Amino acid sequence: MQDKKKFYITTPIYYVNDIPHIGHAYTTIMADVIKRYKTLMGYDVFFLTGTDEHGQKIEQSAAKQGLTPKALSDKMVAHFKTLWKLLDIDYNHFVRTTDTYHEEGVKKIFKKVMEKGDIFLGEYEGHYCVSCESFVTDMAQDSGDGNKLCPDCGKKTQKVTEKCYFFRLSAYQDKLLKFYEENPDFVTPKSRMNEVVSFVKMGLKDLSVTRSTVKWGIPMPGEENQTIYVWFDALSNYLTAINYNQEDETFKKYWPADLHIMAKDILKFHAVYWPAFLMAADLPLPKKELIHGWWLKDDKKMSKSEGNVLDPHILLKFFNPDAIKYFMMREASIGSDGNFSHEGFITRVNTDLANDWGNLVSRTGGMTQKYFNLNFDSQAEYTQKEKAIEGQYIELEKEVVEFFDNYQFNKGLEKIFDFIGRLNKYVVESEPWNLAKDENKKALLAGTLKTLIRSILSINSLLSPIIPETAQKIKAIFNYDSPGLGWKDPGEKFQINEVLPLFPRVDIKDFFNETPKSPNAESQKLEKKDEKKTGKVDEKPPVSLPDGLITIDEFKKVQMVVARVLDAERVPNADKLLKLSIDTGTDTRTLVAGIANYYTPEELKNRKLIIVKNLQPAKLRGIISQGMILAASGPDNRPYIPIIPDETPIGAIMR
Repeated sequence: MQDKKKFYITTPIYYVNDIPHIGHAYTTIMADVIKRYKTLMGYDVFFLTGTDEHGQKIEQSAAKQGLTPKALSDKMVAHFKTLWKLLDIDYNHFVRTTDTYHEEGVKKIFKKVMEKGDIFLGEYEGHYCVSCESFVTDMAQDSGDGNKLCPDCGKKTQKVTEKCYFFRLSAYQDKLLKFYEENPDFVTPKSRMNEVVSFVKMGLKDLSVTRSTVKWGIPMPGEENQTIYVWFDALSNYLTAINYNQEDETFKKYWPADLHIMAKDILKFHAVYWPAFLMAADLPLPKKELIHGWWLKDDKKMSKSEGNVLDPHILLKFFNPDAIKYFMMREASIGSDGNFSHEGFITRVNTDLANDWGNLVSRTGGMTQKYFNLNFDSQAEYTQKEKAIEGQYIELEKEVVEFFDNYQFNKGLEKIFDFIGRLNKYVVESEPWNLAKDENKKALLAGTLKTLIRSILSINSLLSPIIPETAQKIKAIFNYDSPGLGWKDPGEKFQINEVLPLFPRVDIKDFFNETPKSPNAESQKLEKKDEKKTGKVDEKPPVSLPDGLITIDEFKKVQMVVARVLDAERVPNADKLLKLSIDTGTDTRTLVAGIANYYTPEELKNRKLIIVKNLQPAKLRGIISQGMILAASGPDNRPYIPIIPDETPIGAIMR
C-alpha cells in the first residue's frame, strides 16, 4: 500500500504575555480547518501549535505579578490549551519553548550555524522594542525624548548597548532574492511577497541573535552569560517539535513544513530571518507561508488600550465552536483584515447555519419521519429535476475544491451556501407535502426526499473541515459515514434517525441581556461598548403608564417572524377560514386564519408573510392553530397582508 502524502502545517507559537484572544483563535482555527481539509483529501497531516515563553517581556510581566517567568508561562499555557479544547482544535503537538527537547534543539542549530562562521561576536548599540522583542533601526521615528518609536507596534523603544553575537544576515541577501525569484508563491498573498522582496532589496544588516542583559531564555552553548535571542529560539520550534534533535524518521518525513500560517505583523521574521537561518544550517526551506490580516472589532484594530480585545469564551457561552469557525472562515479573505461585530456574527450564524443549512436538514429529516416513518423501503422515481441536482453538485464540488486548495475558504463557502439556497428552493418547488397526499405519487415523494438526503450528505463532507462537530451529527442523523468527497448514495433502502436542531437561533437582544461578564477586564469593557451600541440600557418603566401604552419589555415578548406558506386549503363548513401549513424556519406548523373571503389558497401558496409565533394555541373548528398572521385592516375590516421581499430569509425576526 502506498504511503499517504504528508502535509506539515504550523501556527506561530503564541507569546504568553496575555490570554488568547480572537486573533489567536483565527490563526489556529484556520490551521485546524486546513488540517481537516487535507486529511479529507487523503493526506497524512501533522499540525503544530504552541507557545513562545522566553524573552524580556515575559521577564518583566512575571516580575510585576510576583511570579517566576516559568510560573507565569505555565499559567498562560493553560489558558491556550483550554481554549483550543473548547474550540475543538485538533492539533497533533503543542510545543513550548521551555520544553527540554526544544532548548536542546535550539542549541544544536545555533552551534551548527556558528561552526559555519555565520555567527560572530560584536557589540550592539541602538534601540530595542521590548514589546516586539526586536531591534529597530536608526531610521525609526523619534519619540521626542531621544528614543525611537517601534515601526511595527508604535511603542517607545529602549536605548541599549551590549556585547552580543550576531548572525551574518547580510551574507544571505542575494541568496534570499534568488530563492524568492525561483519560488514566487513562497509567500501568499502576492502583495505580501512583494513587501518581502522590497524589504530585502533595501539591504540587510547583520542581526543580533543573543542578549547579555536578558537572562530568561536559552543559554548560548559555551557562553553562559549570553542568552539566545528570542526569534532564533522561537522560530526553531518548527524543527524541534518534529524531533530535529534525533533527525529521526519523523523529522525526515515531515520537514520541510508545507505551510506556515501567521498574521502580517510577523511576516519579516518568517519570510526573511527564518529562511536565512535555515540556509545557514543547510536545511530545506518551508514550501509556503500563508499571511492573513488582522481582525478588527467594529472596524477598529483590537488592542488592550482600546478595551476592545474580543474574548472567544464569551461567544462559546452561546454558540458551539462550529458557529465561530464558520463565521471566521466565511467572513474574511486571506490577506485582508476581517471585521467582527456581534450583530454581524449572530446574523450570519442565524441566516446561514440556522435558517438555510439547519432548516434544510431539519425539514428533510422531518418529512422523512412524517411520510416514511424514518424508513425508506419503497422504490423511488426521479425526474430530470432530481437528476440535474447530482450534476450540479459535482460541478459545485470541483469549484469548491479549487477554492479550498488555494485557501480561499470564504469563496468556497459562498458557493456552497448558494447551492444550499437552491436546494431550499427545490423543496418549495417540489411540494413534497402535496405529493404525500396522493398515494400514486409516493415514488416521486421518495425520489425527492432521497435526492435531498444525498445532497445533504455530499455537502456535509464539503463542510466537514469547517463545521466538524455538526458534520458528525448529520452523519449520525442519516446513518451514513462514507469518507472523502463525491456524490453520496446510501442506496435505495435505508433508515435515518430523529432530527434534532443543529443551530438554535440566538436573538441579539437576548445575547446582550444574558452575556456573562468575563473575568478579563478588557472583555468587560468590550461588552459595555457593545451594550451602548445596540441600545441596551438599564431602563426602569414608570410605575404606571397612560392607557394604551406598553413598555418595551412587554413588546419584546411578542415573537414575530417571517414564515412561508407551504400549503393552504379551505376549512370545511367555514366560509371565512383557511387552514395554512407554515414553515417558520425552525418548524412546520398549522395556522387557521379568517381571510378566505379575500385570499384564495392558490395565491397564498409559497408566499412569505409575518406571523406571531408565540401566541397561545387555539382550537378553531377542531383544528389547533399555532400562531396568527399579521395583516393590516381597512375600514371594512378587509385584511391586507404585507408583501415581504423574496430575499428575506424564512425565520427572520421582526423587530
